[in-house]
Amino acid sequence: MRFAVYQYQDRIGIAVGDGVRFHGLTAEHPDYPGDLDQLLAREADLQAVGARLRSAPTLSLDEVRLLPPLRRPGKIICMGLNYRDHSAETGFEVPSYPTIFTRFASCLIGHGAGIVKPAVSDQLDYEGELVAVIGKGGRHILQQQALAHVAAYSIFNDASVRDYQFRTPQWTIGKNFDATGAFGPWLVSADELPAGGGGLHLQTRLNGAVVQDANTADMVFDVATQIALLSEVMTLAPGDLLVTGTPAGIGYSRKPQLFMKPGDICEVEIEGIGVLRNPVIAAA
Repeated sequence: MRFAVYQYQDRIGIAVGDGVRFHGLTAEHPDYPGDLDQLLAREADLQAVGARLRSAPTLSLDEVRLLPPLRRPGKIICMGLNYRDHSAETGFEVPSYPTIFTRFASCLIGHGAGIVKPAVSDQLDYEGELVAVIGKGGRHILQQQALAHVAAYSIFNDASVRDYQFRTPQWTIGKNFDATGAFGPWLVSADELPAGGGGLHLQTRLNGAVVQDANTADMVFDVATQIALLSEVMTLAPGDLLVTGTPAGIGYSRKPQLFMKPGDICEVEIEGIGVLRNPVIAAA
């Protein structure tokens, strides 16, 4: 089951579908169930919500603007160096403990929205990643029980401004430029994918050329391990995002380097989820 959040004119809506056909309601409708942030916060039964939405009017995605499926996540926790080949290409050792950084909701954009190349840098890079969405909160979650805390999966393009990222030992500053966190196009419920989102083909394309090609089975720390380790430290809450890391192929490590520029189209495709597609635009 796929859940999308959209804007039609000045109204926000929620839709459910199979990736081709969707049914949706906007917020003024009496049967509107709430947006996904609200539904996850109260740990609503998404399957029941989806069943009700299936009787809603058919929605043409060509006539609406897709928004980030979650617009106000409490936490966006990102994994660095979580694929061995990516660690190798960047000159880092494979970590024995996850390399963690954070993003903030102010960076998020949806499918089809422009990734903004900032005026202060020409080093805007792509990073295709799987997202796990927490559906059931908790602390000290056992690894063998961790996947029961995942409600859904999605796609992220962790577009990074490399010269800012490496100005400090902490990467946060280069990961939080406005309109660089592409997220979507929708959430896919966990029951529709392999456990932990494992074994899925992940591919990033820039202007149609394949620049990253990998499998989520190659993660150093899988989703269950991430949840167990993170929950040793903090309480995970419904709606938190785990952005699980990118494989090799980033533009920064290429010779010559390859960075995104206005006019480019970047696509991240993950098997069983779909394609997250965004143009690159110049800062206003």
